[in-house]
Amino acid sequence: MEYEAVIGLEIHAHLLTQTKIFCGCSTQFGSEPNANSCPVCTGLPGVLPVLNREVLELAVRAGLALRGEIPPRSVFARKNYFYPDLPKGYQISQFEHPLSTGGCLEVEADGRTVRIGITRVHMEEDAGKLVYAGTMGTADAGLVDLNRAGVPLIEIVTEPDLRSPEEAGACLRKLRSILRYLGVCDGNMEQGSLRCDANVSVRPLGSEPLGVKTELKNLNSFRFVERALAYEIDRQIGILEAGGRITQETRLWDESRNATLSMRGKEEAHDYRYFPDPDLVAVQLDPEWVETIRSRLPELPDQKRERFVRDYALPREDARILTESAELADYFERTAGHFPQAKKVSNWILTELLRELNRDEREIDRCPIPPEHLAGMLAMIEEGLISGKIGKQVFEEMYRTGGDPRDLVREKGWVQIQDAGELERAVEGVLADNPGEVEKYRAGKEKIFGFLVGQVMKATRGKANPKLVNELLRQKLRGGSQP
Repeated sequence: MEYEAVIGLEIHAHLLTQTKIFCGCSTQFGSEPNANSCPVCTGLPGVLPVLNREVLELAVRAGLALRGEIPPRSVFARKNYFYPDLPKGYQISQFEHPLSTGGCLEVEADGRTVRIGITRVHMEEDAGKLVYAGTMGTADAGLVDLNRAGVPLIEIVTEPDLRSPEEAGACLRKLRSILRYLGVCDGNMEQGSLRCDANVSVRPLGSEPLGVKTELKNLNSFRFVERALAYEIDRQIGILEAGGRITQETRLWDESRNATLSMRGKEEAHDYRYFPDPDLVAVQLDPEWVETIRSRLPELPDQKRERFVRDYALPREDARILTESAELADYFERTAGHFPQAKKVSNWILTELLRELNRDEREIDRCPIPPEHLAGMLAMIEEGLISGKIGKQVFEEMYRTGGDPRDLVREKGWVQIQDAGELERAVEGVLADNPGEVEKYRAGKEKIFGFLVGQVMKATRGKANPKLVNELLRQKLRGGSQP
């Protein structure tokens, strides 16, 4: 029997605020354990939470960007469960009345465009963090760090519209890109700023009823999401084909074993005993304020991609990659502003520049080549001052030193040879050194011409003007004189 997977995602995104959601403690990552804590976020008796207005604005921005409806009233609720890093014994979240409902986004995966519904976007506080450490070399002890307790986040819940690990990965990448464009979340999955839970079930292909689902918790990389889902889908299909039954449970991804492992039986929503938080009033949103936020939304990845295709005549794939981050898109536009040949700019960014940045694990905002320097180098190639081959050397030197291309060309003596007499001597030398290739060319093997051009460029250390070299070579091979 053929099966299909049904997948929905729950994405938790830390909001880019300086302080926590209900108190004034810092949200800075990497502080000493429990340094960023106070009676409010440690859940001491008698304290009262106060909502951070910036959290509300960032959450509204995300809901609007995902095409959600922002109701005039939303309510904070207590989600009750016990865990050592949850100091109050409950988490302040939202349940029946979330901040945003509905919405959608579109992604391209598996060769098709997939429309993914958004169920809701709601605000909540994060829990603390358990840190396991050896105790006297004999046993493990769980230590609690409450720096993360109370850090504001939004949870984005999708509809079960995904059908493969690749689609789930594409959805998560798209959401990360949107949140970063908005300035809502930095998207740092290694630090836990963006985490994903995935709900997955399988059913016979063409069947309508959903299968029993499992939840995969705390996936913190695109690769883990895709690999965990692929494993879990195969595991569930194997159980069903063997005549077994799927157990609804929460599972964790174990990278060392390349497998999902059972964590606990899955709690149903009512087990959390949600009820409105008595210490927080309902959030009443002024519709005009919401519309003001909507009017200030930046150009988002899909809009920017379409503009790049339309205004710069770029291939869709070029535009897609260039708009994956707002910083990369801005770098491209600033470069194209100085050197208005968009396709050439795109080619150098997507090949030379991204290769170097990926090798060094750098983001574009740490690129050592300013846009005006890359544009200046391209202008020198266009003007014939340097060849494309020399351009690559200039690029490497700019990346290493951050220097100005014209200064580098002058210092290194890389100016292109334009003198016809000097080039003619180089051509004659190559022809004299390669009589066999010359005869083959004259016998009709025209591909030899490229080899001869390469030899001239080698003899001039890449500094010869390619157009002049081509003209001189053809003249000499026909037995003519200098053009």
